[in-house]
Amino acid sequence: MKQIIDPHLHFFELTQGHYQWLKEEEAPFWPDKAKLRHNFHEKSLLLDQDVELAGFVHIEAGFDNAKPWREIDWLESSCSLPFRTVAGIDLTLEKDAFIAQVQQLKSYQSIVGCRHILDDEAFELLSQKSVQDNLAYLAESQLSFDLQMSLSDKAAVSLLLEILASLPTLRLIINHAGWPPFTSDASFDTEDVLFKKKWQEWQTGLIAFSKLEQCAIKCSGWEMAARDYQESWQFWVIAECIKAFGDKRVMLASNFPLVLFSKEYSELWQSYLNIGLKDKSALTREQALTLNEEHITALTCSNAAYWYKLKVKPI
Repeated sequence: MKQIIDPHLHFFELTQGHYQWLKEEEAPFWPDKAKLRHNFHEKSLLLDQDVELAGFVHIEAGFDNAKPWREIDWLESSCSLPFRTVAGIDLTLEKDAFIAQVQQLKSYQSIVGCRHILDDEAFELLSQKSVQDNLAYLAESQLSFDLQMSLSDKAAVSLLLEILASLPTLRLIINHAGWPPFTSDASFDTEDVLFKKKWQEWQTGLIAFSKLEQCAIKCSGWEMAARDYQESWQFWVIAECIKAFGDKRVMLASNFPLVLFSKEYSELWQSYLNIGLKDKSALTREQALTLNEEHITALTCSNAAYWYKLKVKPI
């Protein structure tokens, strides 16, 4: 029996939460978004018989952006497995309102961090002094920050690195591998000049963050790049993350239920657990990964337990 901790998933309870982004008339305008318009709970996580879900980290899912504690309240009343929560937070709130919101969130046992999706607005938001001050308050409150933005965004990366230099106690966990550029070329031997440029920019950002011991990275969200992504591309991204961050600061995650756009939950986790068995004949010595059982356990379980302060029962 193999134990896993899923450090990036979302549950939905449509009868209680708002979930504006799931509505047909709201962005993102994905043609297959209706597949998500269902309730997803703990019991929706189906794995193969030889794999046990020991715990998980729930990432905010837009339950109630104005009152993010409502999502935590629902989760703590409905989940039975060991879990931690990363709440939604508005980094642009004025100081007193932000402090009050953080204090209310901290009254919940499961809370361990916060997320404000930065993405294309990263540089604009991070340039605001109030946002920088609020990040400092998260650090003071011993809450981590889940970072969702592209590591190819050179200006935002440079600015955030400056901010982190003054906040050495802020744990920062990069979501979805920092949105690596996608290629459908299974051999990765593409002649696409634009892709190569973006890949190099992403690598540069990856390496820059990896030099800060307060930073870790989660690999997930593959379906967001392409519903029919190939595992070879996924493997390349994971390999680059491990080469940069080492095997103690990388976590493999699902992004459930969005993973269902591409494959079943159990299928994704089997691909992760078998990553050390992949055929590396087409890879150079610099590209290949050598992963033993201890490394796989770190990537799929123990690293998440450490970074999200989650205690689980051993098998």
